[in-house]
Amino acid sequence: MLTVAAARPIPYTFDPATTALLVIDMQRDFLEPGGFGESLGNDVGQLRRTIAPLTRLLAAARAAGLTVVHTREGHLPDLSDCPPAKLNRGLPSKRIGDPGPKGRILVRGEYGHDIVDELAPLPGEPVVDKPGKGAFHATGLDALLTERTIHSLLVTGVTTEVCVHTTVREANDRGYECLVLADCVGSYFPEFHRVGLDMIAAQGGIFGWVADSTDVLAVLPTTPVLQSSS
Repeated sequence: MLTVAAARPIPYTFDPATTALLVIDMQRDFLEPGGFGESLGNDVGQLRRTIAPLTRLLAAARAAGLTVVHTREGHLPDLSDCPPAKLNRGLPSKRIGDPGPKGRILVRGEYGHDIVDELAPLPGEPVVDKPGKGAFHATGLDALLTERTIHSLLVTGVTTEVCVHTTVREANDRGYECLVLADCVGSYFPEFHRVGLDMIAAQGGIFGWVADSTDVLAVLPTTPVLQSSS
């Protein structure tokens, strides 16, 4: 068992063999100019600051043999899985499914829907495509984690107050113990980021724990751990 002593509200203890690194929606449509995020008037630079620390954490997690799972938010080409309440967000001609510099916005299979090059999944790393904000809604993520006997999640990605928060809440309801890495999650709005992290760790860790990636890097083993068989 490993312990992240600097985590708040209290130290976070986890077994690498039953822990997964969850990388949420680090997609071109959210992080790069011309994507859906920018079409809503957001500064994508606020999200791009997460790439460097997450690259280091991802490399360390792979070296330690942790399960790594990536998610992508997006929809079927016919948009049959995108409800009107979501489809009508954004300016006309810059909504989900509309043409953009990186292909149709947030449509599966398009260039903009895929993960940024710096964090590209390795062969064999699961990529979960999700139609909603939470990574468990209408996906096979829970079954995938259960099959691999995962009990703890190191949570990274974007955005802090939307897809990350929704996923952590869903994970908490399912019994997963989540550590959110503050420098590896990001929001277009710095205040939302700060408050979102405070909400996770509030009331004795009502949804989970919060720490910096450097605190995890300090305790991760440098050689692969044995996966649990129970």
